[in-house]
Amino acid sequence: QLQASGGGLVQTGGSLRLSCAASGFIFSHYVMGWFRQAPGKEREFVGTINSNGFRKTYADSVKGRFTISRDNARNAVFLQMNSLKPEDTAIYYCAGLYGNNMYQRAPREYNYWGQGTLVTVSS
Repeated sequence: QLQASGGGLVQTGGSLRLSCAASGFIFSHYVMGWFRQAPGKEREFVGTINSNGFRKTYADSVKGRFTISRDNARNAVFLQMNSLKPEDTAIYYCAGLYGNNMYQRAPREYNYWGQGTLVTVSS
């Protein structure tokens, strides 16, 4: 019910835009989050956007470089990633959380997950 896309290989300093298409639930009732998981590491929070798209939160590691947006008419959420670094290499997941707690950073609390899309940043 969440389908992420847009990953790929990019050089340090480059940009990528990830997309996540939702279906099967009332998208506008959900906070949407992005998480990532690097090899051998736990899944970590990247950012969230509230249900109407007016408020966002970011991990310190991506603040100022990544931007989350959403289009409720298209049931989609996006992650614009600029100034990419090798440490951004990971599988990126979109996730949906019912309600309005946009400060929720624990993956286990999220209701829906996409399958992930791989981002590789070469040095």
